[in-house]
Amino acid sequence: MESTSLRDLGEAQLAAAHQAPAGRAAHTLHGGREHQLRQTLIALVAGRSLGEHESPGEATLQVLTGRVVLHAGGEQWEGNDGDHLVIPPLRHDLEALTDAVVLLSVATHA
Repeated sequence: MESTSLRDLGEAQLAAAHQAPAGRAAHTLHGGREHQLRQTLIALVAGRSLGEHESPGEATLQVLTGRVVLHAGGEQWEGNDGDHLVIPPLRHDLEALTDAVVLLSVATHA
């Protein structure tokens, strides 16, 4: 059984994001070709975003720390510590309103 401290990993990734030119850092916790579930911890510096991109398929987003806003299909959703969102199957972007760490879970189709 594998265990990871999301708090510790989030702090490390946020420190890495502050050093990265794009203001973001990510670490895949679980996933790969042999899995149907991929979970990625993403850290974003305040004011930075992932930019608009296609939906990865069935996916959820959990805000671990900070505040983010997800824009999709002309709507927006603001998330804070502990909030959870089912990501709509539309082009979308994610922006950090404050330094933020989120957990993205995606169901892949093997």
